[in-house]
Amino acid sequence: MKFIFSHNNFNVLDLEKSLAFYKEALSLVEMRRYEPPDKSFIIVYLGDGVTPHYLELTWLRDRREPYNLGDNEFHLALKVEDFAAAHTLHEKMGCICFENPKMGIYFINDPDDYWIEIVPARR
Repeated sequence: MKFIFSHNNFNVLDLEKSLAFYKEALSLVEMRRYEPPDKSFIIVYLGDGVTPHYLELTWLRDRREPYNLGDNEFHLALKVEDFAAAHTLHEKMGCICFENPKMGIYFINDPDDYWIEIVPARR
C-alpha cells in the first residue's frame, strides 16, 4: 500500500484576499473550485503548475472570527530558484514574519497568519 500527498488545507476568512495573496506572493493559481448549491462554503485548490500537491483554501460563509492557529508551529514550505528575488518581493509585500539567516530560510505569513517557509532550491 502506498500513500501519496494530495493537499494541505488552510481555512480563510476572506477568500478573494487570500487568492490574491497566494498568486502575488507564491505564483499559486486556482486549479479547481467547489461550491455547494447552498453556498455555505467554497473550497479552492491552488497549485504551482509543477507538482501534483495542492493548497486547499476553505471559506465558510458563517465564519466571522479569526481561526485559532495555536502557537502556529505548523507551516508549509516552498522552494524557490531565485531566493533573493523572492525575498525582495516578500519584503516589498511586508509579509516576512521571521528570518533565519544562519539556516538560509525565512517565513512569510498570509492574511490569516498561516506561516509559509521559503527555502532556496538546492542543487
